[in-house]
Amino acid sequence: MSAEEDKSVQFPVGVLISGRGSNFMRIHQAQLAGRIAGHIACVISSRPDAEGLAYAREHGIPSYVLPAEVMRREDAFAETLIGWLQQHHVQLVVLAGFLKKIPDAAVQAYAGRMINIHPALLPAFGGKGMYGRRVHEAVLDYGCKVSGATVHIVTAEYDAGPPVLQKCVPVLEDDTPDTLARRVLEVEHELLPHAVDLFARGLVEVRGRRVLIRQA
Repeated sequence: MSAEEDKSVQFPVGVLISGRGSNFMRIHQAQLAGRIAGHIACVISSRPDAEGLAYAREHGIPSYVLPAEVMRREDAFAETLIGWLQQHHVQLVVLAGFLKKIPDAAVQAYAGRMINIHPALLPAFGGKGMYGRRVHEAVLDYGCKVSGATVHIVTAEYDAGPPVLQKCVPVLEDDTPDTLARRVLEVEHELLPHAVDLFARGLVEVRGRRVLIRQA
């Protein structure tokens, strides 16, 4: 086994999804191409019909579905989630379109090691209820000239953790929520695998509100 392969084995990543899982797929494709120093150890979905689950099964990635009755109780939600992640020795948790609030106990268990991708330049257009199309509609309604995507550390408050990576995209005069969403999604697909690789290589240091990226 090469040193790079050994490093990948030593850095298991858990990915949480609720739908298509396109960001999850991009991370996995980056893994297969050798562009991230880590591997997806498990996928956890909040919905049994999430399209990303089929991709996980096709590629032999262990996958789990959180029962609705479990998610209704924060203690059971946290215990189940942490249990699955620990079972696979997960070092980094990635929220890739996961639409349920993570229980505080799980956030604390993975403090500084849980990241989320948001389709706007936080702290603008974030917070409870701000996800998917709603974000792009708000950006256009406000008349913004730029939007983008943010990878941030997950904390107990919605979209309030310090940014790890951000990248802008232009807002065009004839944009609709759908056209803007497609442009932002391209950036998400670029940023999230890159962020996973940075964590896997030990290049990320969280200092309060600041996230420092060291040179390799």
